[in-house]
Amino acid sequence: MFDRTAGPVGPDGAAGPAGAVKPRRRRRLPLVGLLVLPLLGGLVPALAAPGTAQAASGCSGRPAKTVEFSTGELRVYKSRAHACAVTVAKKPGKRRTMSVTLQARGGRAVSDKGSYTKMAGPVTVNALNRCVRATGGIGKKSVSTGWILC
Repeated sequence: MFDRTAGPVGPDGAAGPAGAVKPRRRRRLPLVGLLVLPLLGGLVPALAAPGTAQAASGCSGRPAKTVEFSTGELRVYKSRAHACAVTVAKKPGKRRTMSVTLQARGGRAVSDKGSYTKMAGPVTVNALNRCVRATGGIGKKSVSTGWILC
């Protein structure tokens, strides 16, 4: 309420000095709100969209193909315009020769070969509307996908 001549009017109907405004009381968050907010904060990461295994593999995109072999596995990921591949060891820890190669049809092969403990790669190629093939190896064992994602 507002009295035009005297200024703001309080709840008891008494007008205060011109221009004076009574301070508002802050609303307190109920005790239930204090308990619920941390719980919701903990659920937000769990309710988020599932990851694309980027942290574990270094590749972005969705998993397109996984080929297992005796010493590890070759993983191929596909996003809209790119394909990515990694070779991951089944038993990480010991240094050994690992390699991964990825080639888009009509393009050059991109590879990563070296002595690694956990994984070789990631290697990425531009694969918008193109087939790709991947090869991965750990030690003397290797595997190939053939042409995929056509």
